[in-house]
Amino acid sequence: MLHLFNTLTGKREPFEPLNPPMVGMYVCGVTVYDYCHVGHARNALVFDVLRRYLEYSGYTVRFVKNFTDVDDKIIARAREQGVPCEAITSRFIEAYYEDMDRLGIRRATEEPKATEHIEDIIRLTEVLIDKGLAYVVDGDVYFNVATYPPYGRLSKRRLEDLQAGARVEVDERKRHPMDFALWKHSKPGEPSWLSPWGPGRPGWHIECSAMSIKHLGETFDIHGGGMDLIFPHHENEIAQSCGATGKEFARFWVHNGFVQVNQEKMSKSLGNFFTIREIFAKSEWPEPVTGEVLRYFLLSTQYRGPVDFSDQALKEAKNALNGFYDLFERLKEPNDTATQGDGDINGVIERARMSFVRAMDDDLNTPMAIAALQGLRGEINKLLASGLSNQGRTQARQAFRTMGKVLGLFQLEAWQFGASFSGLPGHHAAHEREGGASGPTRLSDDEIERLVKERGEARQRKDFKKADEIRRKLSSLGIIIEDKPDGTSRWKR
Repeated sequence: MLHLFNTLTGKREPFEPLNPPMVGMYVCGVTVYDYCHVGHARNALVFDVLRRYLEYSGYTVRFVKNFTDVDDKIIARAREQGVPCEAITSRFIEAYYEDMDRLGIRRATEEPKATEHIEDIIRLTEVLIDKGLAYVVDGDVYFNVATYPPYGRLSKRRLEDLQAGARVEVDERKRHPMDFALWKHSKPGEPSWLSPWGPGRPGWHIECSAMSIKHLGETFDIHGGGMDLIFPHHENEIAQSCGATGKEFARFWVHNGFVQVNQEKMSKSLGNFFTIREIFAKSEWPEPVTGEVLRYFLLSTQYRGPVDFSDQALKEAKNALNGFYDLFERLKEPNDTATQGDGDINGVIERARMSFVRAMDDDLNTPMAIAALQGLRGEINKLLASGLSNQGRTQARQAFRTMGKVLGLFQLEAWQFGASFSGLPGHHAAHEREGGASGPTRLSDDEIERLVKERGEARQRKDFKKADEIRRKLSSLGIIIEDKPDGTSRWKR
C-alpha cells in the first residue's frame, strides 16, 4: 500500500482515497508572467509521477492544476512591456506547455485559470463575510485569522508567535497583522471585475480554494505544491476553506523540496536559476540535454529532499540512461533458440517489480525505484550472456517499459541524443547544431560505417595512433564507438 508523508500531520500515512477508485488531487500551478525554471520542472515532475503511480496502482485520478493569471507580478510585467495582461499570460501559458511537453509531463484533467472562476471566488468570499470570518474595508476584503483558532496547524506556527514576529504593517486597517486579502480593490489601470464591494480582483489564496472546491468538492484527497507554499499560501487556503465549509479541506498535503545550486535554493532573487529552455539549449554540452535526462536527474533524489543542480549531475544521468538504452538495443538482436536464461527470466522480472513497488509505496522513493531497475538491468545482462531467446528478450523489454512508464522513462524506441520523440527531448537545438555553416557536419550512416571499418583495419595492423584519431573525430561529431571482446565494434549517435 502507498504511504505518503502528510505535512499536515508530520507523519507517513497509508493512503486510502475518500471514494475509491477515484482520487482527487489539486496542485498549485504557476503564475504565468515568466518562463519556467528547474524548480517548476521538479514540482511538475513529482506530481506527474504521483499521478502515474496512482494509476499504475489501479486508481482513477482527477488531477486539477491551475494557472494564476491575475497577480501583481503579471500586472507589473504588462506595464513594463506596454501590453494587456492577457498578452503576458497567454504567451507564458503557451511557453509552459512547450516546456512541460519536452519533459513528458502529462496534461492535468482540469487546468483552470483564476480569471475563469471570478464568480466562484466572489461566492466563497461572501460566505466568509456572512460567517463573520472576513471583513470589508474600503472595497478590500480581508480574512480575519483570529476567528479561525486552528490557524498555523499546517506550518506548525502559533498565531501569537506570528503576531510577535510580524513586521510593522503599513495597512493599519487590518484587525490582525496576519490577516490576508480575499479581494483587492482595483487601482487605476489594473484588471478588475465587478463585485458587491466594488470593482476589484481576487487575492492569491482565495483563487486556489475556489478552484479546488469547484472541481473536486469541499473535501478531496491530495493537495500538493512546493515547500515554499506551506506558509502562507497553503495555511491560508486551509483557514478560508475550512472556515467556509466547516469541513476538512484536503486530507493529504504533499510538498516537494527545493532545487539548489551550490547548496542554495534556486530562485530569481538570488540570480542562480536556470529556465527549462535554457537547459535544453545549453550549447556547452557535447550532446544536448533531453527531457528524459532531466527527468532521470530529478528523480534520482527523493522528492521531499533538496536536489543540487549541476552539469555533472546531468552528465551522470545521461550516462546512466546510455547504459539502459544500450541494453535495450542488445535485447532487439534476434535469437531464435530457447536457452538457459529463459527459465530464470520470470523470476528476475518479478523480483525487480516487487522491489520497484516497495520503493514507490515508500513515499515515492524514486531513487530506490531506479535502483530496482538498475538491478534488473544487471540481471538481464547476465541472462544475455548465458543466452536469452526472442521471447525472453521481449519480456525483458516490456518489463522495463511498464515500470519505466511510471517514471516517464524508457519510452523511446531508439536511443539517439537529439532524436525526435513525442516532443520530449530538446532536439531542435541539436539539429540546428548538426547543420549550418558554424556547426559540425552530420555524417550519414554509410560515412560512419566507413570510418568505423577504417579504424578497425588500423587496429588490426596495430596503427593505434590512426585508430585513436578516427575515434576522436567521430566523438567530436557525437558518435560513440564501443569495442566488443571479439574485436568487432559498433557505434551509436
